[in-house]
Amino acid sequence: MISVLAAVPSERLQSVCGDEAGTVCRLVLDWTGDRTAAELADNFLGKPLAIIVILIGALIVNKLVRRSMKGTLRRLHTGGMQESMGALRRATPDALLETQEHSLRTEQRVQALGSVLGSVASFAIFMIAGFMVLGRLGLNLGPLLAGAGVIGVALGFGSQSLVKDFLSGIFILIEDQFGVGDIISLDLTTEGTVEAVSLRTTRLRSVDGTVWHVPNGDIKRVGNKSQRWSRALLDIEVAYNTDLDLATEVIERVAQEVAASNANVLDRPEVWGVEQLGPNSVVIRLVVKTTPAAQYVISRQLLRGIKDAFDAEGIEIPFPQQTVWHRDAEKAPHPD
Repeated sequence: MISVLAAVPSERLQSVCGDEAGTVCRLVLDWTGDRTAAELADNFLGKPLAIIVILIGALIVNKLVRRSMKGTLRRLHTGGMQESMGALRRATPDALLETQEHSLRTEQRVQALGSVLGSVASFAIFMIAGFMVLGRLGLNLGPLLAGAGVIGVALGFGSQSLVKDFLSGIFILIEDQFGVGDIISLDLTTEGTVEAVSLRTTRLRSVDGTVWHVPNGDIKRVGNKSQRWSRALLDIEVAYNTDLDLATEVIERVAQEVAASNANVLDRPEVWGVEQLGPNSVVIRLVVKTTPAAQYVISRQLLRGIKDAFDAEGIEIPFPQQTVWHRDAEKAPHPD
């Protein structure tokens, strides 16, 4: 075929088929020597075939890229990273290892990220394919690319905050900073349960029912209170004249009873001891490790049980007190 194509004079080939002569145009021009036949064959057969090849190639590349992205994300979250942490996982209590619920959450994150990144890749692939098709149709791509560049710069300056929100949303999903159902605190000002996480905003509901819509780009610091495990932390006040050993024993007994009756307690409760000497009381700290977001229910059960046990043992729960000194005016020394 190379010898056949070489038989066509380059000047005639360029004048008939253009600077970028197609294979069909060259073959027809060589076989027939007819300019009209070569041009018709190139317009009705060569260019459509080239466009079809470009589109098929774009579809294949798009499918391969999407599959590769999903596979990479799935391996990142469930494969090599966890395998490299095998020793740490073997030393971790079973209650703290990944549950089916966490695996489902990971799968949802992989699907969301795969969809977003796949859409971006598809846009880039088909945009390039579109420019290639326009080039095959004989359009001058220089002004088109210049115009697209100007429009892109204008959109970039006009939508900086939107791009910032989208990029922040992608990193939130990749790093698993929080997910639907988590109890989080944003910048120590907004706190609630996450109801939805999109690439642009995060929606959470506070304890009083208020729904907050927070742009992802405005999130500077996140405190997650329900990821992997949580902790019920109670500072229990007793009067200064209380037997601290007895109070500690009562608190520990109640905590053990709650732990035995509630499957959400992951580890043995710990009484850390005296935490503070306050103006009206001695503070004893109790900590209990729980499943995610169960610390509030456990705390209420503990407080109720400790109150009943303190009443039964005669342990006083103090209240603010003041000592008032009353001076008798008649006995007070008279000033000179």
